[in-house]
Amino acid sequence: MSVLAIPPQELVALLIAVSFAAGLNVYATVATLGLLAHTHWLALPPSLQLLGSWWIIGAAAALFAVEFFADKVPAFDLVWNALHTFIRVPVAALLAYQASAGLSPLEQAAAAVIGGTIALAAHGGKTAVRAAVTPSPEPLSNIALSSVEDIGAVGLTWLATAHPYVAGGIALAGVVVTILLIRLIWKALKSLFRGAEHVFAQ
Repeated sequence: MSVLAIPPQELVALLIAVSFAAGLNVYATVATLGLLAHTHWLALPPSLQLLGSWWIIGAAAALFAVEFFADKVPAFDLVWNALHTFIRVPVAALLAYQASAGLSPLEQAAAAVIGGTIALAAHGGKTAVRAAVTPSPEPLSNIALSSVEDIGAVGLTWLATAHPYVAGGIALAGVVVTILLIRLIWKALKSLFRGAEHVFAQ
């Protein structure tokens, strides 16, 4: 998708993909959108033109650099991700809200809720997987997971601008997989805690 305006149906698919990407790494997503807009690869809606500013791109890139390292430190990554629940989800909702500025207020609100929910699913899955992997004594698992998430956020955002339906489909599949993963991890953790209780009770 080049400099042409985004058709409404493609905009929906793009927002689904971008919301999921923001749930993985909001700074990488915003920086990528900004660069694509600044280089005229993507024509953002007027309400999102600010993302193409070098100030926004620079700030998002700087925060991405900080997260790149912070998110790869075992244990600290859990604190980092917990705090970012209050950043990734609201920013994704705001992006969806602003991108749908041409719609009715009710449709805008629905877009914001959907965008925030998709971001929450991605963020929740990411955090749940980290909680399961962090107890591992070696740091390579955290580094590998974080790197995949970084690449996924940038790659999915770019794919959404070139092939929005494909990216939207991948994001929706990611939401389903994430929900299943969270359920499996939650059951595994409950079983682990039950086992620990039995050991201490003896």
